[in-house]
Formats: sequence, structure tokens, C-alpha cells
Amino acid sequence: MRTVRGWFRDTAGGLPRSFWYLWTGTLINRLGSFVLIFLAIYLTRERGFSAAQAGLVIGLWGVGGAVGTTVGGILTDRWGRRPTLLTAHLGAATMMVALGLARPLWAVAVGALLLGTFAEAARPAFGAMMVDVVPEKDRLRAFSLNYWAINLGFACAAVLAGFAAEAGYLLLFLVDAATTVVTALIIFTRVRETLTRPAAPVAKGAAAPAGALRTILRDRVFLGFVALNLFAALVFLQHISMLPIAMVDSGLSPATYGSVIALNGVLIVIGQLFVPRLIRGRSRSHVLALAALIMGVGFGLTAFADTIWLYGLTVLIWTLGEMLNSPSNATLIAELSPAALRGRYQGVFSLSWQLAGASAPILGGLLREQAGNTALWLACAGIGAVTAVAHLVSGPARERRAVQLRAAGVPAAPVTLARTPAPEAAEAAATAPAEPARTGS
Repeated sequence: MRTVRGWFRDTAGGLPRSFWYLWTGTLINRLGSFVLIFLAIYLTRERGFSAAQAGLVIGLWGVGGAVGTTVGGILTDRWGRRPTLLTAHLGAATMMVALGLARPLWAVAVGALLLGTFAEAARPAFGAMMVDVVPEKDRLRAFSLNYWAINLGFACAAVLAGFAAEAGYLLLFLVDAATTVVTALIIFTRVRETLTRPAAPVAKGAAAPAGALRTILRDRVFLGFVALNLFAALVFLQHISMLPIAMVDSGLSPATYGSVIALNGVLIVIGQLFVPRLIRGRSRSHVLALAALIMGVGFGLTAFADTIWLYGLTVLIWTLGEMLNSPSNATLIAELSPAALRGRYQGVFSLSWQLAGASAPILGGLLREQAGNTALWLACAGIGAVTAVAHLVSGPARERRAVQLRAAGVPAAPVTLARTPAPEAAEAAATAPAEPARTGS
């Protein structure tokens, strides 16, 4: 019992109260994340669109997400984390209902575009706020706990959505919108603004928000890391677009897809809390390379799946890679970015996911229609292998950059933009170490 209590304390103890409010909002939001899980099946079975048309709609979701993360990153640094999150969540809830009521292809496409814009605009603000409130020494634990909450909600949502779809697809959109509103209310009532600015003017030549684009475009190490994440995301996001279509073509029902994909969340819920201890002290480049290779193998084996248990096995394999990839990604981004540009760096990194979200379903759909199902999944395996090698080659440069930023960081006296600082934010600021020039994920 003492060992269990010690493990729980090491895993979840000592984190700021603001983090737990954000964690709760994440869990509630993901419990209702029905729509994207079943969007491909909804578009092809309920609306009668082709696989290419469904890929186009999901791709427009990704295009909207690319716009959303870019704008959201700018607003996060200029307007603030809290108002950006609130606006994004309320806008996403509204567009969720609109998409559920849309009927013509053009209306569905526009709805997906706008929904992606609002939904993903929250990502940079949320990531920046997480880094704001959690001290550096606790971030690996915090990111792992938040990822655990995402997948706990996802596992439950995947199963529940499969049965809800049988009752009517509109219910999926309404529940998703409702949980998004609840998340917005939690942020509005419990989380204070965390954006800080230097007390003194920024010195000439320093990295200031006005030169954000030039700073990022010159940061080849960071952009190289973003590019590798883009390739990994192109493979990973096939589980949303082409995997459900492949399973339906194998004669499996939407509820079966929900149960199989829920294995992803269940495995992460069971094992993710042990991952930080497993990878602590190990080379992040080696961990990321192994993660890319495992994900490639898992998706590649989908080429030979035609039964429930085979599809389930492939999901379990690529989930292991996802579990290794997520915390390593999060902590590395936290060390590669200047603190003054935290939101923008979050936005650019998130942009890789949105670009993949826009292109993965379109490319996957075209490749599947032109070359066949087997070629699609074997191509995923090839991309995973190439990405793994690239991580091994580029890893030393990333670590050198992280060391340089850590050594050059000069903490500035913060001035909180919120009228009344939250007690938990003050607690985090008091216990946090000196903040070097970096950002988080």
C-alpha cells in the first residue's frame, strides 16, 4: 500500500491547482469527442459521399485547423490564453451543431472548415497555459497526465459513440457540442489568465513578438523537428480517415470500429502513467525514433488485417509508438522555443498536425483508390521507417539547441495581465525555477 501511495504521489502529487482544472476540462471535452471519430463513416454511410469526398471534407477540417492554430497562436501571445480558449471552445460548439444539421456537400465542407478553425485555435492557448502554470521539473508528469486524460475520454467516447450512432448521428454532434461548452465554462469560472510580459522593455535585437515570423523561419532546428512531426502525423491520422473505411469494407459495423479504436485509449489509460519513468534519462531522439518505427509497423500490418482481432492487434502496436512519442514531443518542444513566443511556437508546431489533418485523408483516399488498400498501409510503414532514421540523424542538433537556450535564458520579472492573479498561478510562479527562453507543447 505504501508503494502504491508513493507511486501515486510521484505521478500526480504537487501539481498546481490550475493544471487540474485544465486536466478536468480536457477529460470532459474528450468524453464527448464523438464527431471526428465517426466522421468518415458518417459521411460515407449516412450522407452517401464517396471515400474521396469524405477525405476532402476531413481534409478541409485540417485546412481550417491550420488557420486556427496560426491565428490561435498569435492571439494567445497578444490577446491572452484565457479569452482565446473561451472563444475557440464556444465557436467550436456552435459549428459542431451546424455541421450536424448541414446536408449538401458544400454546406458540410464549409461546416468542417469552420469547425476545424475554431476547434484547433484552442490548441496553442491550452499548450501555452499548461507550460505557464507547471514548473519545468514537473512538465513531463503533467503532459503525461493530460495525455492520459485525453485517452481516457477518447476510449469512453469511442465505445459510446458507436452505440449513439445507431440511435442517430445527430446525437453525436449535440453531445460533442455540449461537452465543449462545459469545458469553456470550467475555463471561464476556474482558470485565470496566465499570460505574462517582461516588466522592462525588450532589449533591441532580442526575440520579441514583432519579429516572431523571422525568428521561427530562421530556426532550422525547430522547423526540422516540426517537419518530422508532420510525417509522423500523416501516418497516425490514417486511423481517423482511412482505417474506419477499411474496416467497413471488411464487413465490420461502426460499433465494431468504435470498440476496436477504443483499444487505443484503453492501452494508454492503463500504461501511459508508467511511460515517464520508463523513458526518463534516455535519449529523446532514440525514443522518438523507436516510436516512429513502432507506429509504422503497426499501421503497415493493417494491410493484412481483415478480422476484428487483427485490426485490434494493429491498433495495439501503433498505440505503443504513440505512447512513447507524446511525452517526448511535449518536453522537447518546451525546450526549443523562446518564452516570449510561446504561443506562436505552439501554433507552428500544431500547424504540422493541421497540415497532416488536411492532407492525410486526401492523400490516403487517393492512394487507396488508385493503388489499393495494401499500398496505402505499406506506404505508412515506409514513412515510419524514414522518420525514425531522420530522428536519429537530427537528434544531436536538437539537444545542443536545447542546452544553448537553457544556458542563455534570462528570467524576466513577470507582470500578470489578469486583474487579480489566481492563487494557484501565484503558487506555480513561486515554486517554478528560473524560466529560460523556451516554450512548451
